Amino acid sequence: MGSGLVSFLLIAVVAVIVLSVFFSFFPVMLWISALASGVRIGIITLVAMRLRRVTPSRIVNPLIKATKAGLGLTINQLESHFLAGGNVDRVVNALIAAQRANIPLEFERAAAIDLAGRDVLQAVQMSVNPRVIETPVVAAVAKDGIEVKVKARVTVRANIDRLVGGAGEETIIARVGEGIVTTVGSSATHKDVLENPDSISRTVLSKGLDAGTAFEILSIDIADVDVGKNIGAFLQTEQAEADKRIAQAKAEERRAMAVAQEQEMKARVVEMRARVVESESQVPLAMAEALRSGNLGVMDYINMQNIEADTQMRESLGKPNDSTGPNHPNERG
Repeated sequence: MGSGLVSFLLIAVVAVIVLSVFFSFFPVMLWISALASGVRIGIITLVAMRLRRVTPSRIVNPLIKATKAGLGLTINQLESHFLAGGNVDRVVNALIAAQRANIPLEFERAAAIDLAGRDVLQAVQMSVNPRVIETPVVAAVAKDGIEVKVKARVTVRANIDRLVGGAGEETIIARVGEGIVTTVGSSATHKDVLENPDSISRTVLSKGLDAGTAFEILSIDIADVDVGKNIGAFLQTEQAEADKRIAQAKAEERRAMAVAQEQEMKARVVEMRARVVESESQVPLAMAEALRSGNLGVMDYINMQNIEADTQMRESLGKPNDSTGPNHPNERG
């Protein structure tokens, strides 16, 4: 009795294992669900998907949705897109949304957009419901030197034909910022921008900024315009300060040159005085030589000494004497 129970349990365990293995390779419930939805697919095809490392539910369930929507897709198309690394469910949802919105979109185009790394479903939704992109604050300077800060809102719609290879939102924001800087920079005064902010929108829209992008610009609205710093006055102040420093440096250079020239002239004066002293020192030697050679007599030398003494006396008498004055005793009557 006990051995029979053990045998029954062993058979039950083996049966469960066999059924688990069978249903893991043969997705019968998925096959039945597909047949009930009108999708004709063989059980061998599902087993072949297992062998190709493809999850059957990721192919069959989107195929059921596509069949119900009347898209007419085949299992080979979905499986090839899955093997290429695409998101089958997202592509099918995008095709259904495009069909409901009367947007022409083929499976090959949707698969290419998905494999390119873009969200094809979001692109279809943006085609139906445009998206608003808010730019950061763009600072530009008018011709009068006043800074103007502008913030814009760009309404864009996805262009499905240019999603593959088209530029993204960053390019739109950069081009709009460039258009804002160009418009403000060409304005005579900042007051013109404040009075007519719509001139920025007209100028930017006329440039065709959506060329080569994955979007189509519908409108550009200026959300905020603020007055910033007086950049012109700031630059003039900086230039004046720089000019002052340059003038000071040049003046210091001229002063240093003048001081150097003054010191040089003083050195020359000392040098000339030394030469005079040297020349005066040669006079006694020349007179002694003249006496020895007989060119100068003794009486001539005495007469010259008398003349020098008389000259010195006259020079001393011609100089003012500080000791004489109105209070000197010799001057009192």
